[in-house]
Amino acid sequence: MTDFSKLALLVSHTDASREAADILRAQHEFAELAQADAAIVLGGDGHMLQVLHSLLEERRDIPVYGMNRGTIGFLMNGWEPAGLMNRLARAKSFSVKPLTMTAATVDGQKFTLPAFNEVSLLRETRQTAKLAITVNGRPVIPELNCDGILVATPAGSTAYNLSANGPILPLDSSLLALTPISPFRPRRWKGAILPDRYVVRIDILESAKRPVSAVADQREIREVAWVEVALDRGRAMTLLFDPEHALDDRIAMEQFIV
Repeated sequence: MTDFSKLALLVSHTDASREAADILRAQHEFAELAQADAAIVLGGDGHMLQVLHSLLEERRDIPVYGMNRGTIGFLMNGWEPAGLMNRLARAKSFSVKPLTMTAATVDGQKFTLPAFNEVSLLRETRQTAKLAITVNGRPVIPELNCDGILVATPAGSTAYNLSANGPILPLDSSLLALTPISPFRPRRWKGAILPDRYVVRIDILESAKRPVSAVADQREIREVAWVEVALDRGRAMTLLFDPEHALDDRIAMEQFIV
């Protein structure tokens, strides 16, 4: 068991989160994030992703324990203010590594962004996107006509990836999902499961006529010319979960939800 003596409280801007924060502040004393050895996050999955990105930018690898005051809350524990310190002491820890998206725009700008859930490419207009897919330097699909494509981590495989009929990946599988979004041609290609050491490159064909945007979790780059996606093994964040609500088990059990 780990003893967390200094906790930071990170709260989303919803009324439900603010009310929950008032309850916790009446029970516990919280520290500033810079002095904390763990963070309590109140909100939903979107707020949790924002927190993870902020900590990553600040290079603050402290454990994060979320309590759901949002909608789905897949990355969160249930909301229960009682016994917080005991829950933290019992919590299981999971290390999640982000993807790194490197994207170049048609006008020559270059961006590098992390993504814990997925990197997605989406058509910007009514025109179907035309994409060329390369894996580890090998061209694998010379032209994919679709609404878009995404690369998802195991932690993100139950999010947008699952909605696009992509596979659910066990959290410890060391795999990535490459999933097309509404593919038209080739008709029979449903995506691929790749080792997470692979690098995926996506070139946008006819980018002037068929503009495509690239999104790393919540940050969007418009009118991209090409995108490369690879797992960042040098950086990771730690998520804490109640043993009966552990992330790896819930990801595996999503396969049986009908």
